[in-house]
Amino acid sequence: MARPARPEDLYTLHGSPTLQDPVLLIHLTGWIDAGLCAHEATETILDQIAPVTVAEFETEWLLDHRARRPTMHIVEGVNAGLDWPEITLVSGRDATGTDVLVLHGAEPDHNWRSFCDAVVSLSQRFGVRRVIGLGSYPASSPHTRPSRLSVTAATPDLASLGFTPATLDVPAGMQAALEMAHHAAGIESVGLWAQVPHYISGAHYPAASLALVDGLVGAAGVVLDSSQLAADALATRNRLDDLVDDDSSHRDMLAALEKQYDDLVEAEAEMATSDDLTNELEAFLRSQNDPDD
Repeated sequence: MARPARPEDLYTLHGSPTLQDPVLLIHLTGWIDAGLCAHEATETILDQIAPVTVAEFETEWLLDHRARRPTMHIVEGVNAGLDWPEITLVSGRDATGTDVLVLHGAEPDHNWRSFCDAVVSLSQRFGVRRVIGLGSYPASSPHTRPSRLSVTAATPDLASLGFTPATLDVPAGMQAALEMAHHAAGIESVGLWAQVPHYISGAHYPAASLALVDGLVGAAGVVLDSSQLAADALATRNRLDDLVDDDSSHRDMLAALEKQYDDLVEAEAEMATSDDLTNELEAFLRSQNDPDD
């Protein structure tokens, strides 16, 4: 498929709101999203920011409609219309009045580089200060512990935002391409990935969605009401506890996962303490060698 000539060819602009240092949140369906947790987190965000459509992307250039077929509505045998898959950029505000942009819809099948150029051009137009991609993946973690967040970023500083930095080689999604494209344009970009217990990754798991929504506070200063997700997470936890209690092999598996999780948290805490001591020692030694101190 031919590459569009200009980034602007890929979208229709519906408005040009005045935004103050907005953050851009991204979730595009079609790539890794265990339990649809990132999708649920995105829906929670959209429900709270009073979204206004800013731009719609021309999906004829971007999507394979045989892979992402439109939905046909049949009413008593009559074709009442088609709902085509969309990719949309909306704007809104969080609970504290912080401006937020959300890019959501289907992950493109074609023209990835052109799509990246178009999204970056919109980010520059609206003065985006940081880009946050949302995702979730299966992990060896127990449902009896909080969902951990892993982070990806183009720089070590951003990769150490207080979450777990990942080290592995995996096929990339559009989120990764947008992360690198924004970094190349001088815009901070981070991917937040919630860990979902592997034995429940095919089902609804609101605890991971909760971790993503709450993680936005530290990652971007975006504050949202996560109380409903917290209530849903507790109900899911109780159901899973009942299922595990009925099978001794499940209890043994859970105990092993809990030990692995707790050992990792303890090791990370010890490493953080060691790093703090190292930094303090280096600062002390610098002060001893500085004649002005």
